[in-house]
Amino acid sequence: MGEGMDFSYGEDLEAIRQTAREVAEREVAPFAAAFDREERFPEAPMRRFAELGFLGMLIPEEHGGMNLGNLALAVVLEEINRACASTGVTLSVHNSLLGSPIVRFGNEEQKRRYLPRVASGEILGAYALTEPNAGSDAGAMRTRAERRGDRFVLNGTKIWITSGDRAGLVVVYAKTDPAAPRGKGISAFLVEPSFRGFRAGKKESKTGIRGSSTVELLFEDCEVPEANLLGTLHEGFKIAMDTLDGGRIGIGAQAVGIGRACLEASIKYAKERVQFGQPIANFQAIQFKVADMGTELDAARLLVHRAAWLRDRGARCTREAAMAKSFASRACNRAADEAVQIHGGAGYTTEFPVERYLRDARITEIYEGVTDIQRIVIARALLQ
Repeated sequence: MGEGMDFSYGEDLEAIRQTAREVAEREVAPFAAAFDREERFPEAPMRRFAELGFLGMLIPEEHGGMNLGNLALAVVLEEINRACASTGVTLSVHNSLLGSPIVRFGNEEQKRRYLPRVASGEILGAYALTEPNAGSDAGAMRTRAERRGDRFVLNGTKIWITSGDRAGLVVVYAKTDPAAPRGKGISAFLVEPSFRGFRAGKKESKTGIRGSSTVELLFEDCEVPEANLLGTLHEGFKIAMDTLDGGRIGIGAQAVGIGRACLEASIKYAKERVQFGQPIANFQAIQFKVADMGTELDAARLLVHRAAWLRDRGARCTREAAMAKSFASRACNRAADEAVQIHGGAGYTTEFPVERYLRDARITEIYEGVTDIQRIVIARALLQ
């Protein structure tokens, strides 16, 4: 009958999950509120992840990585985001939006030059696609890259770039053929912050994931060596979309992690909070909320893991990644909303972490493709 379905993690993956969970509980969760309150970057956790190999999960062993794949990354991201979404998104972007495209599209020289430094944590990664007038409509970007001799000169502005002021390497997308139609004539470049004409601009003060650094990047006659063109000239949009398939799996995993934190906090509070002479967990209204949260989060995890499993096998997973990201992010926001409701007035204070979960959850429906764009992607795939 062939290979049967197996929903267990197996020994190796379970060991990775357990390690991630222990580190998250001991070295991330106790500081999550401070990262949020002080808008403080999670430097110590990122150093710890480097020691554990979590910064090179998609990078082959010959280039210093762990080569564990997207499913293992999703499992790790769920555990880290359960503790702190600011730390979780920083880890996700580094692996799926910077490490992955170099592995998939970089030439051997680029891989040798950058991947060991990415895997070791010597350099942190960022991904620069979004612009003031090119959000969901990424093909409308105005950043230009003009070839001059043995280099390209970049001019333009990117916004909402996670880790943009912390990164040692940024994948930057720019129009290299101004005459090409929307979404065409775009190329990808590996840009180091030391390149002349590159600088980080305004840092955003955000509603949630406040420990994650989000900035604008400015390119003013920024000189990029020809050797730092990633992939083929004018084929950058394909790289961007392929990379986002992996990124959406990562954000789906983040959503499951935040949702899990909401569910666990709700169960704990419902068992302790007494009203009308008994724990509120005894009331069916609370039980139904918990039941729905648990069911939706399990379904979300399965969708995330399916997409990751497909990507690890080299299969196209655009529809599945969009489904995972769309469903998980909405399930996460419902869980966060219900968690605050179960906590009542206490949930609206900073004494309990559910108010932070609610603020962190909201972004999962926005970045790396808003929910409505995911639904368009899914619909197109189903109707083709």
